[in-house]
Amino acid sequence: MGAAPTAPVFTPSAPLRLTDMTREELTQLMIAWGEKPYRAQQAWSWVYARLAGTVEEMTDLSKSFRARLAEVIAPLRPPVISHRVSTDGTEKWLLDCGDGVAAETVFIPDEERGTVCVSSQAGCSLACPFCRTGTLPLRRNLTTAEIVEQVLFVRATMAARGVRVTNVVLMGMGEPLYNLAAVTRAVRIIMDNTGLAIGCRKLTLSTSGVVNKMEEAGLNLNVNLAISLHSVRDAVRDQLVPINRKFNLAALRRAALAWPMRGRDRITWEYVLLDGVNDSLQDARELVNWLKGIPSKVNLLAFNPWPGAPYAPTPREQILRFQEVVANAGLVTIIRDSRGADVGAACGQLAGTAGELGLFNPLHATEA
Repeated sequence: MGAAPTAPVFTPSAPLRLTDMTREELTQLMIAWGEKPYRAQQAWSWVYARLAGTVEEMTDLSKSFRARLAEVIAPLRPPVISHRVSTDGTEKWLLDCGDGVAAETVFIPDEERGTVCVSSQAGCSLACPFCRTGTLPLRRNLTTAEIVEQVLFVRATMAARGVRVTNVVLMGMGEPLYNLAAVTRAVRIIMDNTGLAIGCRKLTLSTSGVVNKMEEAGLNLNVNLAISLHSVRDAVRDQLVPINRKFNLAALRRAALAWPMRGRDRITWEYVLLDGVNDSLQDARELVNWLKGIPSKVNLLAFNPWPGAPYAPTPREQILRFQEVVANAGLVTIIRDSRGADVGAACGQLAGTAGELGLFNPLHATEA
């Protein structure tokens, strides 16, 4: 019999990004360095559980090992370009990715939870006209480390104030399924129960409906799913979510029905109400019919205006009438309050703060 195949040795890039590695990869690295495997767990615990910002804080590691790490690792926290705080307590940071690219991260405090809204791309390629991020070009995908460090940064920042981070939503800049490999690795790191330990029911992946990636995501990620819907008429959704021209509503429905769910799980459907566009009671009735047979929760969102936006918000009274139609059909539905709109941190507003849009210069844009 031949020798059993061995697992490939993980070879990290330089400088070493600890936040780019799974716990297993970090263990491989320690073995390759001639260190005891338990060193990996020590370093992992310092980064994710004890929230060390520097190697020097890892005081139960030997001085020689700390010195070795310090020589090769990248900083554990991203530089902050700007920080804005809303009157409702929502906070938004523009984080520097180090190559003239930046991404925004939002923290939304609540009585029972603290949610980090994470970006997966710098900019966006989807061009949804009601979303300010859609007005930006896509600069590039974020790396695993850049996704993980958003959560790590916010958790450390909040921990210093005695505030808990309980939930993570991949609903910031970009389309997560167009960066699925990095997102998958990041989710596994964020969910590792010896580190950040965000449980599968506390982590939500959002997509605009990249149907050809949904099956892979469903098989590899045991997380909640949210889908940006906004209309169940192809002609309207073609305009609001242009990817619908490639993956229409029939294809999206099939992919949603195939998404693996646990017990009483539901797919969350995000529906931004736009005055005179998708907010009639007939739209509500068609939404109810389209969702039949899919375990669903409907989040109704008021449109958050931004300079130059081509739409207006639906009046509150009409939102309530729309919700009544959906709720009377037996669907779980909530009107999701806008948070952080005064600092451009609400849903659909992420696009950098004033004077910083040069970080998304289209001359350097890439395509998904």
